[in-house]
Amino acid sequence: MSDKKRQRDGNRRRFRLFGLLAVIVVALYPGWYGHGLGKESKDGGRAVEKISKPASVVQQQWTEEELAREYDIVIAGGRVINPETELDEKGWNVGIKGVEIAIVTPKPLKGKRVIDAKGMVVAPGFIDNLSYDPNPLGVWQKIADGVTTNIAMHGGTSTPAKWYDYYERNETPLHYGASFFYTQARNQFRLGRYDSAQPDQIGELALQAEKALNDGALGISFSLEYVPGISAAEIIPLMELAHEYNVPVYFHARYSDMEQPGTNIDAIEELIGYAEKTGAAVHIDHINSTGGTFSMKQSLALIDQARAKGLDITSCVYPYDYWGTYLNSARFDEGWQSRFRISFTDLQIAGTMERLTEQSFARYRSEGKLAVAYAIPEQDVVDALKAPYVMIGSDAILEPGLNNHPRASGTFARTVGLYVREREAISLMDAIAKMSLLPAQRLEKQAPALHRKGRLAKGMDADIVIFDYNTIIDRSTVESPDRLSGGIRDVLIDGKLVMENGKLNKRTRVGEPIRSQFVRLKGTAGQLQWSGQQYPVISFYGQPYADIGMLSKHGYSVTWNEVQHRYTISSAKGAFSGRGADKSAIEKLPVGELMLERGYEAELNGGERVQLLSVGKRDYMPLSTFKQLGYTVTNDNEKWIVGS
Repeated sequence: MSDKKRQRDGNRRRFRLFGLLAVIVVALYPGWYGHGLGKESKDGGRAVEKISKPASVVQQQWTEEELAREYDIVIAGGRVINPETELDEKGWNVGIKGVEIAIVTPKPLKGKRVIDAKGMVVAPGFIDNLSYDPNPLGVWQKIADGVTTNIAMHGGTSTPAKWYDYYERNETPLHYGASFFYTQARNQFRLGRYDSAQPDQIGELALQAEKALNDGALGISFSLEYVPGISAAEIIPLMELAHEYNVPVYFHARYSDMEQPGTNIDAIEELIGYAEKTGAAVHIDHINSTGGTFSMKQSLALIDQARAKGLDITSCVYPYDYWGTYLNSARFDEGWQSRFRISFTDLQIAGTMERLTEQSFARYRSEGKLAVAYAIPEQDVVDALKAPYVMIGSDAILEPGLNNHPRASGTFARTVGLYVREREAISLMDAIAKMSLLPAQRLEKQAPALHRKGRLAKGMDADIVIFDYNTIIDRSTVESPDRLSGGIRDVLIDGKLVMENGKLNKRTRVGEPIRSQFVRLKGTAGQLQWSGQQYPVISFYGQPYADIGMLSKHGYSVTWNEVQHRYTISSAKGAFSGRGADKSAIEKLPVGELMLERGYEAELNGGERVQLLSVGKRDYMPLSTFKQLGYTVTNDNEKWIVGS
């Protein structure tokens, strides 16, 4: 076991204690609920929603002993921002012990090493969830852009076991993960981009996708515009699989324009239809270049309506008003000039100053060169950035030869420098959330490591970026896409300085794989006794749960809302409206089913919300819920007894 894993495992008990304290804090201060609420860390008490704007609460979260301790690294006097709790305070200090953040406080701290962050922003390391394979060149451009986790969800791999092993052996300097890439997988059948898979091939691909998920793939990805032959018959089985395994499906949508036949509206409606039919979570890749160009307000309105119905749909954007792709792709099929409202001179070969002509277009298309296209309305970018469910994703990583869009090197610095500071399109808090917290939340349900990323708080991973708000900006250009971003001074990954005072330390390689993990119910973990009746208790990561339906046998009404994905618990006549199981099935355990945190909740009489565990069609509440209902629970050798 590595030192960092040993440390994290050793801290689990402390995180759970912190979760219990959070329950007490919420009970004492119920007004601190906020709008962008996320989950606690994987190892922490996630039974209660996070509180927002917590400056006064945070001050209760350290002891004199913690303040007197010497930390490995102290980041001193910075403007500390934690998007999960909306903490934004100047002159605060961050203490790091090993690979984790041990304390965040305005009180002075002692450190073996002190990093002066006065006048600087201290934020969670950025998570690029719409990247590609972490090749040895491009990873350093990412780090210089503040990225500490690179996830290949636009692309990925058909063989994650081999993929993860390769990048682990190559000592990748930042954290990394990947999707099951359907396009790559279907290539085994030698299908052309306009060919559809046959039923037997679809069945084999679904089996391979399931194996990939169990081997750590973080989700499933499709590129419909690049492979127009992919049919609904291919997509639906993998969407159903994704729902079963509680992972998202990332889509490069089928259309990128408003010219018939096939428009952005058709593309968005297709993806919403898949989400509605299967219940799977959908992420729409780079909506500013695919699915929203020339129709952003209308496209976002369709997503808003779908989300209002309870569908789990998110998207991402890169902060550029020009896109880029390979000239030999289906995107440049006949008619591209009218579809994208551009001509040959609006295309430029990335890594050069050359604009194209009809003759050079034909030559470079045969060579498969990547060109940028000046074809995105600026307002489309701004409108996408303002949507609360749209995060930042680069859709690029620098490759040898430098035939890349500049977003490979400058996406995250440009978001802050251009769209926050200069154009004031969004706030700094929103930008940091879109670059760290939202990507973590999109993928964390089955990737425990991501519960500790995208936040700057006690117990989280010490993945941190320190930048100068007044000077942060992208420097990469179409002609020179390899230029490092400016204004980002220090980057820490797992508590190690991978970039210091603007200089990369290429000998520091501490990146770890980000994998999905799945747990199936093996049996009971004990019994719950309540008013003469017994119910099975199950255990998930050491926490005890029992079927929420049992409340209906003891004078409570339990009512499920499919749109909100929430039960309402009230003192009534014992009515039960669950997701699928009736009251008579409560004593029967769904052995063999996946145990999943789907984000479902129960709202109690006092307005407190409890995070539930789903097992098949059944939902389980943590036994700590009894305390919130006014009961006591004692544990005697795997026998829990509910008392008044």
